[in-house]
Amino acid sequence: MFRPRIIPALLLKDKGLVKTVQFRDPKYIGDPINAVHIYNDKKADELIFLNIVASRREGLFKRIKKHELPFDLTSKISRECLMPLSYGGGITSVHEIEMLFKSGVEKVIINTEAFNNPGLIREASEIFGSQSIIVSIDAKKRSSGQYEVIINDGETPAGLDPVTHAKEMESQGAGEIMINSIDLDGTMTGYDIELIRQVSDAVNIPVIACGGAGKISDFRQAYYEGHASALAAGSLFVFHGRKRAVLISYPTKKELEDLFSPEEML
Repeated sequence: MFRPRIIPALLLKDKGLVKTVQFRDPKYIGDPINAVHIYNDKKADELIFLNIVASRREGLFKRIKKHELPFDLTSKISRECLMPLSYGGGITSVHEIEMLFKSGVEKVIINTEAFNNPGLIREASEIFGSQSIIVSIDAKKRSSGQYEVIINDGETPAGLDPVTHAKEMESQGAGEIMINSIDLDGTMTGYDIELIRQVSDAVNIPVIACGGAGKISDFRQAYYEGHASALAAGSLFVFHGRKRAVLISYPTKKELEDLFSPEEML
């Protein structure tokens, strides 16, 4: 039975895993290698690692400070990882993409630089193949009801709507779009179905939905109503109970088969 990919999205800060709420207040949740071992045992479809300090604003004038990409860490993770591995955070050049692939990463995720330098997506897709290039789009809903792309780790409004941006990234050669709701990040209240649907219906490449999943039925809604091709989640896979105790989890094969069974359609 066909079903969408279900992908844990893990945030890296230095050498540890963290989780945020609306891109703020990162909370340490554990060691990335340990998490990989658990997801291996649970046979996760894929893993996404996003480095939240690889490119960030620092200092009095909040200038962007470029951090070195953690090639040693991605190499360690890839050696342990039994499923496809994607990495994002701070990628600005074809050379860095090549180094990540050499470290064992199978797909790269590019966000701010895709907006600042769309030609990087074209060049990378021509060199490495579009199937290995994911463009991530972070979006917020304004009081007008319109969505806006936000870059620089959720700090800088880009003055562009996510549908327009997604279509441009597809034309540049991106193989997938990852759409993330900043408003719902870490809230576990459900995906922004409207945002996902707008982007999914506007492009002809797979769309990964992210931001807000709180129960596995949210996957079903984002797939059937949001038309996403894959579903990513963070908090759902690392927190348990009302007190948000750290407990890494992943649905069983049967749970996912039942969840996406056509017989369950309302």
